Amino acid sequence: MTDLSTMGTGGEAEPARLRVYLGAAPGVGKTYRMLEDAHLSRKQGVDIVIGFIEPHGRAETAALIGDIEVIPRRSVSYRSVVLEEMDLEAILERHPHTCVVDELAHTNVPGAKNRKRYEDVLEMLDAGINVMTAVNIQHIETLNDSVARSAKVVIRETVPDSLLKRADEIVTVDVTTEELRSRLRQGKIYSADKIEQSLANFFRKGNLNMLRELALRTTAEEVGSRAAEYRRSQGLEQAPIPEKVMVCISSRSGTDRLLRVGARIAGRLATDWYAVRVVPPVEDAAQIDGEAGQRMETYERLARDLGAHVVILKDKHIASALIEYAKRQNISHVVFGQSARTRMDILLRGSVINRFLAECREITVQVVPMRRKK
Repeated sequence: MTDLSTMGTGGEAEPARLRVYLGAAPGVGKTYRMLEDAHLSRKQGVDIVIGFIEPHGRAETAALIGDIEVIPRRSVSYRSVVLEEMDLEAILERHPHTCVVDELAHTNVPGAKNRKRYEDVLEMLDAGINVMTAVNIQHIETLNDSVARSAKVVIRETVPDSLLKRADEIVTVDVTTEELRSRLRQGKIYSADKIEQSLANFFRKGNLNMLRELALRTTAEEVGSRAAEYRRSQGLEQAPIPEKVMVCISSRSGTDRLLRVGARIAGRLATDWYAVRVVPPVEDAAQIDGEAGQRMETYERLARDLGAHVVILKDKHIASALIEYAKRQNISHVVFGQSARTRMDILLRGSVINRFLAECREITVQVVPMRRKK
C-alpha cells in the first residue's frame, strides 16, 4: 500500500491521489480500515482531515476517529428537515494534504453545488487534495443490474466505473460470508429490528458470496489492466491492437442496461467504448415525444458518466450508418438491444442486427434482452 505521506512531496506538484476502499457489503470494515490508515498517515506527519465519516452507530468506528481533525458538517434545510452534509467549500478552503470521505455513492441534498458526493471528491482531487474514500461494490454503476437481479433490491445510488479507473489504489476490504452474517446477528451492522429481514434478503449466503466475487474480480481486473499498461509503457511486451466497444443506443426503455453491459465489457478489455445513436439527417423535434427525449438525455448522461464517447450519426439508414462507423473505428465488440419486433416485420423490413452480422463477421456481437413495458 502506498504511503500517503509521500504523495506530492517532490519538487514539482504531483497530481492528487485517490485511494478507494472497496467492500462487498455494509459491515465488512471499510470505514474502520480507512480510519486506521488515516491514523498511520497522521503519525507519519501527513496533514490529514476527515471530511465526512458515517459510523452508522458503531461505537468502535466512532471511537477510532480519535484526535484526527474533523471538518464540521454543513446544515441544510430541505422540505422542513435539517440535514447534515459534507462541507466541500470548507474542505477546499482548509486545503489539507489528504481528506477522508466516507459514503462515496451518497446523493447530495438538492441545491448543493454537486449532485453526488463522488463529484465533490473529483473537485477535491482537481484542487490538489488527496482523497481516501469508501464504497460498496453494489454501488458501482455497471454492476447495478447484476446486483438487482441477485439481491432483489434496487440500488439507486451509484458511482461511475470511471472513478475506479481514476483511483491510484483500490484496497479490497474482505471478510468471509459467515463472519459478516455473524456481525449482523451481533447488531454490529443494523439495528435489532432489521437483523432477521436482512439475513433472509440482502445478507443471505448466496447473495453475499456473489458480492464478494464481484468485489474481488473487479479489483483483479483493475490491477490486471494497470499491470498490462505498465508493461506496454516499459516496452516489456508489444502493445496489441486495442479493442473497441460500441453500444447501439436509442430512446427505448432499457437502454441503460445496454450501457452498463458495454461499460463492463470495455472495463474488462481496458479499452475505449462508444455509445452510438443514429438519427435522421433532419430530425424533426416535433416527432419526438417529451418522455422519449428526456430518456435520451438521461441515457447520454449515463453513457458519459460511465466513460463512453457519445456519438450521434445522421443517416436515414440505421444499419448502414452503424456498419460504416464500426468499420471506420475498427470496433471489435458491439452491443445491441434485443428487438421487440415480430418475425413478419423483420422479414418485410429487414433486421439491423442480421445485416450487421452478415457484413461484419469479424466483430463480436452481443444481443441484450430489453425490458418489456409493463
